[in-house]
Amino acid sequence: MGKDAVPFLPRQHDDDIVVHADQFDEAELKRIIRALNLKVTSQRMAILKALHEGRRHVTAQELYEKLNKEHPDIGFATVYRFLRTLTEGTFVTEVRMGGLPARYELTPKGHHDHLTCVKCGKICEFENKAIEGLQEKVANQFGFKLTHHILELYGVCPSCQAKNL
Repeated sequence: MGKDAVPFLPRQHDDDIVVHADQFDEAELKRIIRALNLKVTSQRMAILKALHEGRRHVTAQELYEKLNKEHPDIGFATVYRFLRTLTEGTFVTEVRMGGLPARYELTPKGHHDHLTCVKCGKICEFENKAIEGLQEKVANQFGFKLTHHILELYGVCPSCQAKNL
């Protein structure tokens, strides 16, 4: 398994789990910028490419540090402001957990939820058909028509559990 691969959690080897791996080409990245009514610039493209090609669930600081190696002209404020704009436009998903820094990912083409370790901050992505069905059932029970949702579960990952034994 590669260093960027998300390992399966216990009991995650059943047919109920869907794993997504989205690819965005340069034209799609340009469309994102234009959809925000912004001019396509080399800085914005570099930020989007770094966000796309890097590790998922990256902090603004981590993204800035990655970019700074090849693009020292891009400041932290530029990275942060563009991430905020992308988040407000729903092209980037922000995952927040307690006092830890927000983490960002390009909003996937397919839906998924997050399971976050409260000790080390590791984030695992998952989609569970049974949970999705229950959310629809609850919405219907209260007369809601769901438009979207974010499900974040928190706990202690197997690695952190093993450290406490």
